[in-house]
Amino acid sequence: MSTGPVAVYCASSNGTKVAYEKAAISIGKSIAKRGLVYGGGSSGLMGVVSGAVLEAGGHVTGVVPAAMLAGRRGQPGGEGSKVEVETGLQTKEGLGVVKKHGEPVILLEKGREAVETLVVNSMHERKVKMAERATGGFVGLPGGFGTFEEVMEVATWSQLAIHNKPVLLVNVLGYWDPMREMIKRGIAEGFINPKNEGLIIFVDGPSDKSAHVDYDWGADVLRVLDEWKPNGWTGFGFDWSRTADGHKSTGGLEAV
Repeated sequence: MSTGPVAVYCASSNGTKVAYEKAAISIGKSIAKRGLVYGGGSSGLMGVVSGAVLEAGGHVTGVVPAAMLAGRRGQPGGEGSKVEVETGLQTKEGLGVVKKHGEPVILLEKGREAVETLVVNSMHERKVKMAERATGGFVGLPGGFGTFEEVMEVATWSQLAIHNKPVLLVNVLGYWDPMREMIKRGIAEGFINPKNEGLIIFVDGPSDKSAHVDYDWGADVLRVLDEWKPNGWTGFGFDWSRTADGHKSTGGLEAV
């Protein structure tokens, strides 16, 4: 069983299908009692899932690189970039408001006063901080390059035994089918150990994709998290507490 806050990786855009937004709402409502860790901001599916958690009374932690912050008056940079707590929730009839790709995170956005925001110095630090906070595991909704990279990195950390947490992909409308086939291809070609095929768990939902729009993805995700058990993989024998200067660290995510 995996408990504690859950990191959700997803897009800062809404996608072209309403099923993606509804899945984000379902998951947000379901994980509210555990808490959400995400990349901050209110655009796209990121805004949808965080908004659903807030509306259900859950705790939301957003981790944002300083470069992505907007000032208090909505201008990139500005005094607001030094504030450590972001506020702001955008919803539109329960769904996320569509914003342009790459818009900065606006501080003190009305309605998101409950969001705890951690401001970090880099994209890498953002990913590490999210992984530290996400004691309950990782969930990937449909997304683009950033989502791909985040999911694959935490799966790689599992393979290296840097951490041991569930990694789920919510396969709305079969969005993640190509990823599953890529993993199978990697195994067939000798690049991925067959024992590690299950490091990424696909939550597929109904075989009838027409049912995906109104499916309770959140309940399915919670079920998989609750049933998850470590597969016994212990990595390749690396000692992640070793440092270049000969000292010892606590290991784990300090190694990344």
